[in-house]
Amino acid sequence: MENITSVYIVEDESIVAKDIQNSLKKLGYNVLGISNNGTDAIKQIVDLEPNIVLMDIMIKGPLTGIDVSEIIKKEYNIPVIFLTAYADENTLAKAKITQPYGYILKPFKEIDLHSTIEMAIYKHKKDTELQKERDFLYSLVDSKDEAARDILFVKSNSRLVKIYLKDIYFVEALKDYVVLNTQYTRYTIHSTMKDIEKKLDNGDFVRVHRSFIARIDKIQTIENQTVVLEENKKVIPIGGSYREELLRKINLI
Repeated sequence: MENITSVYIVEDESIVAKDIQNSLKKLGYNVLGISNNGTDAIKQIVDLEPNIVLMDIMIKGPLTGIDVSEIIKKEYNIPVIFLTAYADENTLAKAKITQPYGYILKPFKEIDLHSTIEMAIYKHKKDTELQKERDFLYSLVDSKDEAARDILFVKSNSRLVKIYLKDIYFVEALKDYVVLNTQYTRYTIHSTMKDIEKKLDNGDFVRVHRSFIARIDKIQTIENQTVVLEENKKVIPIGGSYREELLRKINLI
C-alpha cells in the first residue's frame, strides 16, 4: 500500500482487541491504538485522526459504541465500522441510526475484515467528494452576486462544467439522479428534484410534474395534460397538482 490506512480499535475485551490488531497488521494496516471505553476512545481518535475506526458496540463505561460513533460522525467525519457479537434486531436498529460504514459480526475472518474496511474507506472518500461538490454548488446559490445566481456547476467526466440557467430546457428525475437537459447536452447528477428546484428558484422555471421542471420561456404550447417545448419538441406531462402553479406563472390572457 502506498498510503497505509490507519485504524483505531475500540474493544473492551483485551484478547479480542489484540487478535484484531494482529489481523490488521498482517493485512498491512497501521493500528494507531486501542481503547476499551468511550471517553478514552474519543480523546485518542481526536488526537490521532485515524482513517477509520473499528467500534465494538458493547464497551466499558457510560458510553456505548453507538454513542461514541454518533459523536465521531457528527464532530470529526471519521468512518466507523461496528464490531459486535450481538445481532439482535434491537441492537441493529440502534446501530443503523448512526449510519456506520460497515457491520461485522464476531467471530470474523480476515477476508471479511479486509473487504469491509476497503469498501468503507472507498465509500467515505466518495461521500466526502460529493459533499464538497454540494457545498460548492450551494455556495454559488447562496452568493449575493447576481451573476453567480445565473449559473450552475455540474460534474461531468471528473470536471466541473459551468451551465447557464438560460440554456436549461427542462429537468427530469431519474431514480436517485436528476438529468439537466440543454439544447445539445444532457448532464446526469446525483441530486433530488427538491434540491434542484431550490437552485432554479429565480422565476424562470416551473415544476410541471413530480418528475419534470421546465423553463417557462422554452414552453411552446400547452396541450391538454402536456407541455411541448421549443426546438426539440419535447413533450412533458403535467401533473394534476402542478397545473395551477403552471397557469399562474405563465402570462395567460
